[in-house]
Amino acid sequence: MEKILITRAGYTALETELKQLKSKERPAIIQAIAEARELGDLKENAEYHSAREKQGFIEGRIKEIESIMGLAEVIDPTKMSGAVKFGATVTVADEDTDEEKTWQIVGEHEANIEKGLLNIKSPIARALIGKEEGDSVEVRTPGGEKSYEILSIVYK
Repeated sequence: MEKILITRAGYTALETELKQLKSKERPAIIQAIAEARELGDLKENAEYHSAREKQGFIEGRIKEIESIMGLAEVIDPTKMSGAVKFGATVTVADEDTDEEKTWQIVGEHEANIEKGLLNIKSPIARALIGKEEGDSVEVRTPGGEKSYEILSIVYK
């Protein structure tokens, strides 16, 4: 199987979520199922079916996280420098509007555009990889063509 690139922060977030699921949510849902069983007929017991559905989600998420962690290759961006690569925090200026944006290029399992975490497989990240400060990049996005100038590249 192919390794999954992930930052130290992303790996730590997965560890935290896994601990929460195993130590709090899994026991709580087992208790909820037991309580729902006591209510009687399981065929028409909405609480029971709801709890079983939630249990399926929790167990599926636990398996998914364990799989990701098993294939994870943790990258420490603080040990890097130079051109844009995985883990870089890149500040760009939109060449049309002069609006500045800052993104960290991360793995697909930790990407969150609202938090400035850009999926390495996204069109913008692919355009930025290998470029240096002062370079301009053209990106075809779902919203149309965009041009960005790279203002800074930081590894933190």
